[in-house]
Amino acid sequence: MTTFRRRTYEVLEAAKEDDSLSRVVDCFLITIITLNVLAVILESMKTLHAAYAEQFLVFEMVSVAIFTVEYGLRVWSCVEHGSSQYAHPLWGRLRYMRTPMAGLDLLVLLPVYLAFFVNIDLRFLRVLRLLRIFRLTRYASSMRLLVDVVKQESANIGAALFILMMAVVFSASVIYLVEAEAQPESFGSIPDSLWWAIVTMTTIGYGDAYPITPWGKVFGSIIGIIAVGLVALPTGLLASGFAQALQYRRQEFEDVIEQILADGKITEDDHSILHEARDRLGLTDREAAGVLNAARQRLKHMITHCPHCGEAIEPDDPLPPRLQK
Repeated sequence: MTTFRRRTYEVLEAAKEDDSLSRVVDCFLITIITLNVLAVILESMKTLHAAYAEQFLVFEMVSVAIFTVEYGLRVWSCVEHGSSQYAHPLWGRLRYMRTPMAGLDLLVLLPVYLAFFVNIDLRFLRVLRLLRIFRLTRYASSMRLLVDVVKQESANIGAALFILMMAVVFSASVIYLVEAEAQPESFGSIPDSLWWAIVTMTTIGYGDAYPITPWGKVFGSIIGIIAVGLVALPTGLLASGFAQALQYRRQEFEDVIEQILADGKITEDDHSILHEARDRLGLTDREAAGVLNAARQRLKHMITHCPHCGEAIEPDDPLPPRLQK
């Protein structure tokens, strides 16, 4: 028998394709988050804020109340996760509160409550409220995948950023030595030169600071060429990791399908396993269907005899009815 706490967890955390209530709640929360971000953006316009200040405040209070109830229910029901780390009624909930998504939920709520007791700059408060847009990653499989890739490639990305930082400091130091006397207003110190180094190495080139001495131009040209590869390195690592992660989850789903199709048919239990694997791997319906159809085609060309009636099957013939289920 499903308890109310278990049902709450399923609705908030473990959305399934056939769970209409969970999908309704997800759509409702996505709409509220999107409207909140839009309200913060519009509220920054002085004319709109002056004309609709009361409406903005009421919407903010209602949203905070909804997010507070949601956060409380997530913490309360997290013990139904099934993992031993969240099983304890106290320590399990504390561990859940330390997870990145739960921390983000709390981060966007605390400033609003602190504003009742502490004088907080409203501009700072608006910026923190904009963090609510990152809560949408809970409902987007592609964003969750990107977060996983960043975690997996964090060491490599950190090394690339460290090299890039060293190159920026080196470039600023050299351009300071070359251009300080000619342009003390732009290159009078290494901190001043850092702006030129960053703008040049990222290929932005605002044009507010640039070398005018011959050696400065030569060095700037060299740095501009080298920086193309250095700046692209973290992006390349992310793109490569993202592609590998996409391939890995498709391959894992294919492995599940091949195990299911080994006996030549798909039962109701097999359908449940497929849906579970698809949700766990974050595949869309179209991606899952494509992988399944490809696996069926491979199976059709591998089978030479029907496993049920023994009838010979030509490669171009359709699968027997029991294999087409």
